[in-house]
Amino acid sequence: MTGVRQAATAASRALPRTGGWVEGDPVGDRRFVELDGPVRLERGGTLPGVRVAFETWGTLAPDAGNAVLVEHALTGDCHVVGPAGPGHPTAGWWPSLVGPGAPLDTDELFVVCANVLGGCQGTTGPSSTAPDGAPWGSRFPEVTIADQVAVEAALADALGIGTWRAVLGGSMGGMRALEWAVSRPERVAGLLFLASNAVASADQIGTQTTQQTAVRADPAWAGGDYAPGPGPVAGLGIARRIAHLTYRSGVELDARFGTHVQDDGRFAVASYLDHHAAKLATRFDAGSYVVLTEAMNSWDVGRGRGGVESALSRITARSVVAGVDSDRLYPLPQQQRVAEGLGVPLRVLPSPYGHDGFLLETAAVGALVRELLAG
Repeated sequence: MTGVRQAATAASRALPRTGGWVEGDPVGDRRFVELDGPVRLERGGTLPGVRVAFETWGTLAPDAGNAVLVEHALTGDCHVVGPAGPGHPTAGWWPSLVGPGAPLDTDELFVVCANVLGGCQGTTGPSSTAPDGAPWGSRFPEVTIADQVAVEAALADALGIGTWRAVLGGSMGGMRALEWAVSRPERVAGLLFLASNAVASADQIGTQTTQQTAVRADPAWAGGDYAPGPGPVAGLGIARRIAHLTYRSGVELDARFGTHVQDDGRFAVASYLDHHAAKLATRFDAGSYVVLTEAMNSWDVGRGRGGVESALSRITARSVVAGVDSDRLYPLPQQQRVAEGLGVPLRVLPSPYGHDGFLLETAAVGALVRELLAG
């Protein structure tokens, strides 16, 4: 461990090969920790070292007892709150939950969010520079949710945080929150598990492998070693269209778009999906998309622990488990299994927005956060 860095090493580059952050871009609000290697991974791979990008809000108490870890979802990042600007192509994704007087009250709490291992917003991933000076690309090893949490644990060590007052997340972030509570129960006092699962389903794996196929079918993919330039944005855009249909509900899409055809001849719903596909290409790396969806495909909190229920029995944290009633990607029975394993009631969030309700129903989510922290 070499400690916390306040800025990345400056480096010049010509054309971007990725929509993600790379060295030489504005740092924005990121901070960095360098983890000395080798970092050994669950599936047998090794990284010579890992850079972790993260952001914090509030002040860490002298006893570090006020720290909360927020876990981002697949295409999220560590910019939970804050405006778009240099280094941050989009504004924070959960802004009403963090700040003075907010559910995660930064007058009292020290809130941390780290970009995930394998991601593309500053933490080591496929678009990061390997020791030979070239991007990792196809050489980047397979990572799992457990690997990602191990890196986050090393970050917590670097920050002097022994036990999190709470770890919370939805979707892929919920997987990491659950892995924290199972693998390191002594370090998690509170858990909010939201719109996620304990083990990947065949439906989720099928959807995500189809998205990966779309990325790999783009001629610009080049086996994962695409040249400088925009990269396989067409394939990434198709993947995003597929994914976004699973993020929203059919009821909402029918109500918003129906069968309306725009003046340009496109169905309105197709135009909506085109917009989200183009938007993702400006801020995300296709290689990271493949690596992270594969981590989600391999997710099973019970692997090597005697099964899901046996794994859940390890959790000692005060826990809140919640799902969205219209979520067709992570349907309620998947959260019900976790709630039953922990002996807590399942909290159901009514929402027309499908899976994205965990991001959009901020008043309801905020109430759950306050409840968790009040315990």
